[in-house]
Amino acid sequence: MTTKNLAHYIYGIADNALILGQRLSELCGHGPTLETDIALTNMALDLLGQTRSYYQYIANLSTENLTEDDVAFLRKEREYRNVLLVEQPNTDFAYIIVRQYFFDVFHFMQLQLLQQSKDVNLTAIAHKSIKEVGYHKQFSGDWVKRLGDGTAESHEKVQQAVTDLWAFTEELFYLSGQDKLVIETGHGINPEQFKEKYYQTISQLLKESTLEVPEAKYFQKGGKDGIHSEHMGYILAEMQFMQRAYPDMKW
Repeated sequence: MTTKNLAHYIYGIADNALILGQRLSELCGHGPTLETDIALTNMALDLLGQTRSYYQYIANLSTENLTEDDVAFLRKEREYRNVLLVEQPNTDFAYIIVRQYFFDVFHFMQLQLLQQSKDVNLTAIAHKSIKEVGYHKQFSGDWVKRLGDGTAESHEKVQQAVTDLWAFTEELFYLSGQDKLVIETGHGINPEQFKEKYYQTISQLLKESTLEVPEAKYFQKGGKDGIHSEHMGYILAEMQFMQRAYPDMKW
């Protein structure tokens, strides 16, 4: 395993947190209630904080004298390895919550295993992050229940979100060739180990929420290979503007 392979693997974890954190940050001041608004903003900050830890590690692995800011702001769209799920738009509150829950369950199980990595840096990040992600999972899961078993309108909206976003869940478990090399050394973890548990957990909560579990056979993928949806370019245009307009700007 090379440091390049390891960096590639870490990008697959860190970019998810960055892009979802960016999506949630768009909601600051737009939550349905003050408490929910603050909660979503805090979750965005949690994810961005985790991203910094991963990117600092990647910068240390690099021989190109990179900084965490270079890693975050100066890559091109095809160089980001986040899954398509996290870049989906904030269509409405139901979409925001379902997107969050689908990712949170995976993220929590991923960190549980990552704590057993042979890489001490990844283990430390996982130990530090898992408490935050456990809260995220509880928050989004509780809201799925409230919306699903709420009014007729909230039930309809959250069911539509579940149906639409389900197609993006399979990619969470996709592994590139470089990922497999890192996993073979024990530095990375294989999400296939908890794939069945993931879908069981989600399906159980959906049923408790009086929601139907989709039976879709076709799933979307491409993000982990750098082939993103039309939404990704807009996310990066906003996120990267300051750094690209004023290179090496110091506060």
